[in-house]
Amino acid sequence: MNYLGLDSNKTKKTVEELNVLLADYHLYYQKLRNFHWNIIGKNFFDLHEKFEELYEDAKIKVDEIAERILTLRFQPTSNLSEYLKDSNLKESPSDISDSKMIGILLEDHSLILKQMRKVIKTADEAGDEGTIDLIGAYIREMEKTSWMLDAWKMKTSEHHKPVKK
Repeated sequence: MNYLGLDSNKTKKTVEELNVLLADYHLYYQKLRNFHWNIIGKNFFDLHEKFEELYEDAKIKVDEIAERILTLRFQPTSNLSEYLKDSNLKESPSDISDSKMIGILLEDHSLILKQMRKVIKTADEAGDEGTIDLIGAYIREMEKTSWMLDAWKMKTSEHHKPVKK
């Protein structure tokens, strides 16, 4: 991998973790489409739009992760059967409440964030700043989205804990 100046043996470990993240994002994307199509109830308008925003973002990330793998001179996983096998996420039913949908997404975010941190760790060991930069931005975005979804689920009687000195 002369043009990047990275050791391909070390980079291979990063790519293995990136392929798991790619599988995670494919299942996440499809789950968001499922929820977008099947949301009902008083929160329909807000969540229908939010799920679309999230799956459009996930679609971009799927492409960027695959292109990063190609940049590192490896082949991205590209079969649905492999995604189902490799992903940390599981499929979800379609006939669930809006609150359950958000709860499932928050659980998925936790798993995706954990996988992103694995990618960062292996990329750091390989001296791969490009991957660290890409995934670091994803972490920041997903943490913010998770906070917003969690706030949506909170009851108005729940409050943030003040920092005590």
